[in-house]
Amino acid sequence: MKKFIFFTFTAIMLTILSLWPDVSWAIPSFARQTGMACNTCHYQHYPSLNAFGRVFKANGFTMVGGQSLVEGDLLSLPATLNASIVTKVRFQKTNGDVNDSGTNKGELQFPDEAALFLAGRIGERIGFLLEGQMADSGSSMFANFKAPIGFDVKSAHFSVVPFATAGLGPQFAFELLNTGAVANIRVLEHKAEISAIQYVGLKHAAQGVAFVASHNTGYFSFTPWQPEAGTSDSGPFLQYLRLVGTRTLAGWDLAAGGQLFLGTTKLGNGTRESARGWALDAQAQGSILSLPIGIYLNYAEAQGSTANEPMNIFNSNPGDKRAWSVLAEVGVLPGRVTVAAGYRDGNSGAIGPSTESAVTVGATFLLAQNFELQVNHSFNSGDFFDIPANNELANGDQLTTLMIFAAF
Repeated sequence: MKKFIFFTFTAIMLTILSLWPDVSWAIPSFARQTGMACNTCHYQHYPSLNAFGRVFKANGFTMVGGQSLVEGDLLSLPATLNASIVTKVRFQKTNGDVNDSGTNKGELQFPDEAALFLAGRIGERIGFLLEGQMADSGSSMFANFKAPIGFDVKSAHFSVVPFATAGLGPQFAFELLNTGAVANIRVLEHKAEISAIQYVGLKHAAQGVAFVASHNTGYFSFTPWQPEAGTSDSGPFLQYLRLVGTRTLAGWDLAAGGQLFLGTTKLGNGTRESARGWALDAQAQGSILSLPIGIYLNYAEAQGSTANEPMNIFNSNPGDKRAWSVLAEVGVLPGRVTVAAGYRDGNSGAIGPSTESAVTVGATFLLAQNFELQVNHSFNSGDFFDIPANNELANGDQLTTLMIFAAF
């Protein structure tokens, strides 16, 4: 019944939007390479992508503009290696009553995230992105890496993308929507509270190769991958498929698609694991009364794990983990201030109390295109939070985040 309600709501929303009369938070490495402002590629604020940002990313970060090139036979790269530093500094407060420590007391996370980005053009048809994390000394410098290699056939672009990621899943290799289909492209900070895909947890350490076909009407990718990052002999590869359709209608940029994870693999230590999950998502970006608006919806499931089959890396509980979500964001001061509100309904698939709902409100304020202040507040409910051990005796049922998100 919940699926029917969600899909019916999605269809109604897209129909309404089609009857009504568009900026990606790019890392400054790309702004330096292209000579374009950050909001050329981002919608309202980073990291959300607009249609132009999707094209730039789909073409493997190879577009140049303001910089001179070093060129020769089989050589075409920017004269400067473009680097950026991306940081998140957060203050988080939860409302648990018993433990007067951590976020219940109020926790300053300085930094929550910090990364050195090297990114841009390697050649006429080859780009790269390397995210070297700086906040966790125990993790690899190669937190996230990909090198798209592309070529054009008429109006379509095809690419092969070798990649590795510490935790973003195989969708990190190629993803263009802002629905939370991959964790690092989302509208608000509280990812599990605003995105069903992130609540269900369709993400993991991953490495492999994505095979992608993209066009102005959408994109498709097929990705064989291993559930590890670094040296690995796991096999056979797991599989990830992504299909998205895009369309411009009555001034609105519309997109909808699906994700499918499947397969079973055997790790080097002999452990067998499976990837079993799927998701549907949609987004609409446009304007009403000159105010930019973004609407983002998704539904996700990860099948439960039983003793008769390899554990599902996305869900160790016996029941299916599922959720749906909807989020809307309005630019009340276009290019400067946004407000957003979202709802997520979820079930963890655990034995016993398992329903979890979240209402989230948030706002962003751009002091500069690459310096954002953000506030999120989430209210949680459901029978999981009816148990004191999961609520007032733990971290409570509310979360507030104040954040500085900067890239330079």
